[in-house]
Amino acid sequence: MSHHEIIDPAFARFVLSNAPVKQLATGFDWVEGPVWFGDAGCLLFSDIPNDRMLRWTPDVGISVYRAPSNYANGHTRDREGRLVSCEHGTRRVTRTELDGTLTLIADTFDGKRLNSPNDVVVKSDGTIWFTDPHYGIMTNYEGFASEQELPCRVYRIDPATGTMDVMVDDMKCPNGLAFSPDESRLYVADTGRMFTEDDQHIRVYDCASGGATSNGRLFHKIEPGLADGIRVDTDGNLWSSAGDGVHCIAPDGHLMGKVLVPELVSNICFGGRAKHELYITATTSLYRVTLNRSGVQRP
Repeated sequence: MSHHEIIDPAFARFVLSNAPVKQLATGFDWVEGPVWFGDAGCLLFSDIPNDRMLRWTPDVGISVYRAPSNYANGHTRDREGRLVSCEHGTRRVTRTELDGTLTLIADTFDGKRLNSPNDVVVKSDGTIWFTDPHYGIMTNYEGFASEQELPCRVYRIDPATGTMDVMVDDMKCPNGLAFSPDESRLYVADTGRMFTEDDQHIRVYDCASGGATSNGRLFHKIEPGLADGIRVDTDGNLWSSAGDGVHCIAPDGHLMGKVLVPELVSNICFGGRAKHELYITATTSLYRVTLNRSGVQRP
């Protein structure tokens, strides 16, 4: 059984026929937010409904990193290697310091509570960009059902000054996000409002050197399923979660191929010694596949 579907012949060079999609662990409820720690040789990810962050280590397996986790969802690392997390339960973005203490990054905007920060990336200038859809406050499954006080947006925080700005406000529910390798483009997945039939697609924005975004436009629509977590490789190809696995999309927006996964994929990240392994969180399980590509890593 093939683990890949080649649509553009160029995709055949991205995958390895003798490198299967391997299930590393299972038995979770809804896993999300994988982030690779090369210096610690492990992967962290969230099991959101069970209010915990887990650690997967080669030759060791699964252990609990933090519980409770405040229903944490997406994670990344900043320029100093610290963990930055989106928490549904507390409706905030936090940073885990090197001594293990937590620092509040943001929980309000214009005096109103954030919705439920979902996914986060750190740009090379150190600014923190995160999406704030309403998924964590619409039910009690991934947080606490609460009143929505703000529109669903993408925000940027300058941790040096504490300044927080709205960067994208023309989407129903922004979710996963990623920068192109040169940071001239910002990709954002719109998964649509819960309990509605909104359009669900990936948008791309031009991103100026100073950080301003403009010219938001449709980049690609995932079928089947929808785009949730997204990552970029060193050549600028976008890798996205989908209903049947992980899709690889060229910088011009055409679908190149698929990594087929037997569960609904939520999120992905690159890791391993050469950042050539794709880690996949998919509903109840964690998977890994080795690619002939490397992911963009910041830092």
